[in-house]
Amino acid sequence: MATEAFDDRDGYIWMDGVFTPWRDAKVHVLTHAMHYASCVFEGERAYGGVIFESLRHSQRLAKSAETMGFDLPISIDELERVKAEALQRSGLESAYIRAFAWRGSEMMGVSAQANTIHVAVAVWPWGDYFEDKMKGIRMSHAQWRRPAPDTAPYHAKAAGLYMICTLSKHKAEVDGYADALMLDYRGQVAETTGANIFFLQDGALHTPTPDCFLNGITRQTTIKLARARNIEVIERAIMLEDLGSFSECFITGSAAEITPVSEIAGINYKPGAVSEALVNDYSDLVFGRIAMPA
Repeated sequence: MATEAFDDRDGYIWMDGVFTPWRDAKVHVLTHAMHYASCVFEGERAYGGVIFESLRHSQRLAKSAETMGFDLPISIDELERVKAEALQRSGLESAYIRAFAWRGSEMMGVSAQANTIHVAVAVWPWGDYFEDKMKGIRMSHAQWRRPAPDTAPYHAKAAGLYMICTLSKHKAEVDGYADALMLDYRGQVAETTGANIFFLQDGALHTPTPDCFLNGITRQTTIKLARARNIEVIERAIMLEDLGSFSECFITGSAAEITPVSEIAGINYKPGAVSEALVNDYSDLVFGRIAMPA
């Protein structure tokens, strides 16, 4: 991951219809999104100069905005064009793309329905989220839980929903772990701070049912890849006491891609053949060496 400060870089960020010099892409301190989290976003990756599943990400951004009570002031087709041009202008073949939209600064307060909706697209270099993937990452348990579906719009990729993720990941890193496993409001296994999770048991993959957390695009892709290998995928409730019954574990996300897990708070897993096969299949898919399974 890049360590260069994000407000002091060369290049351009597309913002409200114009490619703006990177250092000039700014908002006012009284922007509603800063105070009330009225922002939605997408994290995407490009491989070999092509944004993986770009259209699905653009569609989800529009859906998240609608859930948050505003419409994108740009069509999905135009957003697709902007993202492609932003990637081309960056000169990067492999990159991270952040498309996002937020309420502006005309009104301050919980209600701000008249505020201008802004949109921006930024592109920057980003390598592996976790290095040496097949070694597996170590995870702790998060203090915070995913909220019930009637308390937050869990299907939207909205900024406010990530506050407890930041708290949980910071605590995990302080304790020497790479990430944290989050439970849901019922005490069932949900996801990590920024990725979905899968477990292997007797040749079948088990993954939590996404009924109160984001059904990630990479999660859906992984299920297709697994089924293309005739690996059974079971979506179900997974409890903490189940964790010791699994032999392999991995997480999935646009940033994490497919990354094996070697430990969850003292329970050990050995990244094995199934995890490695899916890691390799995902790499082949995003670089265009194989087609997306049906």
